[in-house]
Order: sequence, then structure tokens, then C-alpha cells
Amino acid sequence: MIDWPEKEHYTAEDLVQIIRILRDPQEGCPWDKVQTHQSIRKNFLEETCEALEAIDADDPQMLREELGDVLMQVAFHAVLEEEQGRSTFSDICREVCEKLVFRHPHLFASSAAQNAGINGWDALKNKEKGRQTLADELDTVPATLPALMRAQKLQKRAAGHGIGPAGEEQALDTLRQAADRWRAAAQGDVPSDQAARAAGELLFAAVDSIRLAGLDAEEALTFASKAFCRTLEGGQGADRTEH
Repeated sequence: MIDWPEKEHYTAEDLVQIIRILRDPQEGCPWDKVQTHQSIRKNFLEETCEALEAIDADDPQMLREELGDVLMQVAFHAVLEEEQGRSTFSDICREVCEKLVFRHPHLFASSAAQNAGINGWDALKNKEKGRQTLADELDTVPATLPALMRAQKLQKRAAGHGIGPAGEEQALDTLRQAADRWRAAAQGDVPSDQAARAAGELLFAAVDSIRLAGLDAEEALTFASKAFCRTLEGGQGADRTEH
């Protein structure tokens, strides 16, 4: 049994120390001490999604709790790295602070001296990460992103190199062509892989059109899904009232 002193104020380092205690090979929690990056990978996604729910709900108490859960995930993975001698929580904090200073040369003199003549967030990121070609930029878009979000990021980076629709009208034309191909595939007797390809092209073209209209495709579909659920719930409520 550990005699942990109660505190009025806790710090991020306290959180890391608690994770270290939970991970202790002899005295730690039976569940926590056997976890790995991979075994709790999905937990990070779940906690992040719950934080997004709190943001959408504009619920400060819920958001405080969910942000704490996300922070706990960060601390847990940091301790796992610390155990392997690869990095510490302090290393992680230092790097993100250095990154923020570097990417804001209009605010920090040290960054302004390093980045004279470089304007724009993307240009700064490319310099920081040594990205020189479009292939370099596309390779750094995480494959684990939700499909719509990833498509939009890929399209945005390609557009920076002059690739893709030149404007909204051209994007709409591409979307109409993709819709025609999908209609033909859906109505015809075609192999499933060919139909899937046509469906993917339709979605990809829709994302490009939405992007050029200044909207976020992932958020647009999320809001549409929520509206769909509300509509169905309202209809069921009416049905229950009538019966």
C-alpha cells in the first residue's frame, strides 16, 4: 500500500508519477503494469472522441473530465517510452514547446532569425521536417486518419503543388463525372472491386468539392449523421405518441 499524500494542486509531473506507480512491476496495478502502446492504442482514440463529444456539447465539466482522460493517455504512453529509455515526458514537453516557437516567427525573435523569408504554416512545417517534394508531404499524412479527413489533407497538399481541380466549378464537374461512373457501376453487373473503386472516386471527388467550398468534409458528414439521428428519434417519439 502506497502512502500517497493528498494535494490541493496537482501537476503534470504528479500525473506521470502516478502512472509510474501503476506501472511498477511488483507493486503496480495488475492491469496497468502489463499494458503496451498497442494494447491501449484504441483507448487513445476513444478518449479523444469523447473529448470531441464534450466540445460539441459545450459542456465545461464534461470537457474538463475528458481532457483529463486524454492527458492521462499522453502520460501513460510517455511512461512506456521512459521505461524503454527512448524519451521522457519532459522530452515530449520540450519538443512541443520548441515546435510552437519555431512555427510562430511573427511572435518569437529566435524563430524569426531562423526563418527569415519563410512565410506560411505549411512552409515552416516543411522546413522543420525536411519535406522537399509532394511525395514527402503526402507520406506524412497519417494513414490512420478518418478516410474523409485524410482525403482532404492529401488534396490540400497536392493543391499546393498545382495538382487537382483549379476551382469550385472544375471540382463540381469532376464530381458529376464520378457520380455518373458510380451510377453506371451501381446499376450494372460489375465486379465488387470495380464498384468499390467507383464509390471511392465519388467520395474523393465530393471531398475535393467540399474542400474548395471552404468546408470540412469530416465535420459536414458528422453533422449530417447527427441530424439523421435526431430526425429518426423525433419520428419515433411521434410514433410512440400516436400509438
